Amino acid sequence: MKEPKLLMCRVYLGQPSICHNVAVNTIEHSELVDTIRCWATELGFQDIGFTGIELNQHEAYLQKWLDAGYQGTMDWMGRHGTKRSRPSELIPGTCTVISCRMNYQPEAEDSWQVMSASEKGFVSRYAVGRDYHKVIRSRLAKLAERIRQELGSGAFRAFVDSAPVLERAVAEQSGLGWIAKNTMLINESAGSYFFLGEIYTDIPLPHSNPKQEKHCGSCSACLTACPTDAFVAPFVLDARRCISYLTIEHEGSIAEDLREKMGNRIYGCDDCQLVCPWNKFATISTEPDFAPRWDLDNPNLVELFSWTEDEFFERLQGSPIRRIGYEKWLRNIAVALGNADTSPEILQALKTREHHASSLVREHVAWALSQHN
Repeated sequence: MKEPKLLMCRVYLGQPSICHNVAVNTIEHSELVDTIRCWATELGFQDIGFTGIELNQHEAYLQKWLDAGYQGTMDWMGRHGTKRSRPSELIPGTCTVISCRMNYQPEAEDSWQVMSASEKGFVSRYAVGRDYHKVIRSRLAKLAERIRQELGSGAFRAFVDSAPVLERAVAEQSGLGWIAKNTMLINESAGSYFFLGEIYTDIPLPHSNPKQEKHCGSCSACLTACPTDAFVAPFVLDARRCISYLTIEHEGSIAEDLREKMGNRIYGCDDCQLVCPWNKFATISTEPDFAPRWDLDNPNLVELFSWTEDEFFERLQGSPIRRIGYEKWLRNIAVALGNADTSPEILQALKTREHHASSLVREHVAWALSQHN
C-alpha cells in the first residue's frame, strides 16, 4: 500500500472528485478507503462503510411513522424536520457519511436466566458497562482528525446519538447490514449487538455497496417474542409499547396494562435480539469499557431499590443508565418488584418507598404492593 499521506494528497489536493459521483471508484480511491478502514480497525471498530446523503426512502418512512404517533413522547424525533434525513441540511457541505460499528456484547450473566429470576433485575446488555456515547465519540473524533491531518483539509463532524441522524438508514446504505423486522440493524457476520457512529464530511469518498436485500426471510421470531406486542407489523415498531422506550425515554406513568408484561426488565429490553437467529454469529466484545459494572448484569432488585439518590449518581458514574434520573430508576424497579414472587424482603422494600416524595414513585409502589395483596 502506498504511504497514506502521499496517496491522499495526490488524490484530493490534485483534482478533487465530484460529490455524489459513485463512479470515482478508481484504484487509488480504493486504496484510500482501505487505509481509512485500517485506521478504524486500529481504533476498535469492527466495520466501516461510506455513503452519500440521499435518504429519500428512509425520510418517507420516518414521516409516516411520526404521523402515526408511534414516537410517543419523543417529540425530538420530529423537531428538526428534514435535518434528520438530509445530512447536508444538518451540516452544510456534507457530501459523504462515514458509518462505523463497534461490537458491544459483554461477557455477562445469561440474559434468560436473569429474566427468569424474579428477584433479579434485567438491564439491556448494551448498558451494563460504560456509556458507549463517550467511548465511540472519542474514537470517531480520533479517526476524523487523522483523516483531516493526512489530507491537510476537509471538515468533519462525529455523531453518536448526539444529533438528528438516521444512523440505521445510513449504516444500511453504507453496507454495514440491513434494517430488520425488529427495526434493528443486522449484520450477517455479527448479528445486531453493536453500536453505530457517524462522521459527516465534505470530502467526497467512493460509496460502499448498500445492502439490497433484507435477509429475514419468513422468520418472525422477533415479532412474536416482544413481551408487550410493540410491533404493529414487520419493520414497524410502536415505541409507546416498547419496554426500552417505557423504561428509558418515557417520562410519566407507565400504563397499567403494560406493567405486568415488563417482568423484571428495569432498563431496556433485548428480547427481540435474543431470539434472532443471526445473533448466533455475534461475538463477545473485547472492549473493557463494555464489561459489566456494579453487577448490573445480574443485580438484586431489593438492593438496587435501597440506593439513595446520591448512591445512584455515584455508583452509576459513567453509565448510560444515569441519564434517566433517580425518579424513573425507582419507578422501573417498583414495577419489577410488583412482578416478583412475594417475599418479606420485597414487601418491606416497597413499603420503605410507600410515602416517597415523588408522586410517580408512590403510584408505582402502590401498584406493586397491590400485586402482592
